[in-house]
Amino acid sequence: MQLPRTLMAASAAVIALIAAGATPAVAADAPGQDKAGHYSFAIIGDIPYGTAQQALFPQWIQEINAANPELTFHVGDIKNGSSRCDDALYQQIKGDFDTFTNPLVYSPGDNEWTDCHRANNGAYNPLERLAYDRSVFFANPGVSLGQNPVKLDSQAAAGFPENVSLRRGGVDFAVVHVVGSNDGVQPWAGLGDTAPRPEQLAAEQARMANAISLVKSTFATAKQKHDRAVTVLLQADMFDPTYTPAWSDISAFQPLVQTLVEQSRAFDGEVYLVNGDSHVYNSDKPLAAGSPWLTTYGVTGSADNLTRVTVDGSSNNKDWLRVTINRPGADHVLSWERVPYVAH
Repeated sequence: MQLPRTLMAASAAVIALIAAGATPAVAADAPGQDKAGHYSFAIIGDIPYGTAQQALFPQWIQEINAANPELTFHVGDIKNGSSRCDDALYQQIKGDFDTFTNPLVYSPGDNEWTDCHRANNGAYNPLERLAYDRSVFFANPGVSLGQNPVKLDSQAAAGFPENVSLRRGGVDFAVVHVVGSNDGVQPWAGLGDTAPRPEQLAAEQARMANAISLVKSTFATAKQKHDRAVTVLLQADMFDPTYTPAWSDISAFQPLVQTLVEQSRAFDGEVYLVNGDSHVYNSDKPLAAGSPWLTTYGVTGSADNLTRVTVDGSSNNKDWLRVTINRPGADHVLSWERVPYVAH
């Protein structure tokens, strides 16, 4: 992330953002970035966590509505990891999602299905909870949520309605269902398991294969259309800087990481990877040459043109991310800022 200029040299727009408590992101104040963008969208994740945030969530949605982003992405976890996965919770959040004025694109997180085996979650079968999540949030495949939905390209025919793609402002988006808990293959200890079940492994392999397929097709479209950027959104933080993961924490992500390296290297534009999961805002380049993550995952090659962004969540969920697709000529295709919630 580039360091901001001094306030003396900053534009009036950046000064206003700083005064309002918003945080400009990568190159938000670089030459050319002050040109008005022609498309903006919001990203949230790991929200709402617990009863207090559930009570505030409708107000936060109205704050996002007031800012009028043309689209909102929720990158997963509609509940915390220690609360029950009962039907009523999904219905409640679906009702909240329905109050977004503009389109909402949601990708499931691990808390709403993978981790539901935990006793304090209700000791559910996670695959049954995933089926229920799909029935609630993806009842109309190929169409976003929100009061003014838009059509999306969906993998519903393959059984993955949550995997969708879209194209806006010369940027191609892939929203893929890849979650924490090692993409859902950690044992369901709450059900007495000490190793993953065969059906659990088969489900993950199918999900990952389809996620990779969507990522590849999104890059192919971007190259065919001569677009400026590709953005991949998912729940899992595959490069969590807050701890040193064991291989059993991240092994399932390796095929996707290799795919991101290969596809990014073959793409002339910029690549953005957005995730939640680890709850702390971060912007870095985990697949650039020299990154220790390349060795951790044992991947071949590197991708200097990929920038990763983690959105705030859980107890850090005090803001939403406003992202702008900048006009051609800007130093970067995307710029973003953290917009604090007023209600708290």
